[in-house]
Amino acid sequence: MTIVKQISLFDIHQLLEMESSHRYDAIFSVIDIQPIFQLFSKKTLKGAPRELNYGAMIQSLIIRIVERIPTMKDLVKRLVHDPLFRFDCGFLVSDVVPSESSYSRMIQVISESD
Repeated sequence: MTIVKQISLFDIHQLLEMESSHRYDAIFSVIDIQPIFQLFSKKTLKGAPRELNYGAMIQSLIIRIVERIPTMKDLVKRLVHDPLFRFDCGFLVSDVVPSESSYSRMIQVISESD
């Protein structure tokens, strides 16, 4: 039986000592969210534009795990009341904060994909 040692992406102690925006940048520099983002891209250029910022929503789900935010309700509440956190997640000032049901639908699409 062989033993495989897994290489860590980054030192957790260094990650926790960083400022939140630098911490998130370090995490997203090694995670490729493009395959997940492709699930939500528009198939044609015609029609109404997307109302939700799916890239920021995907990032906020990952940041939710890092920040130990227990529920979607708490995530949405923090996005509404903390503009710096919203910006760190990738939302623009003009973006609408997604609802819990929007996150639920997005998670459903992700879980049904390959």
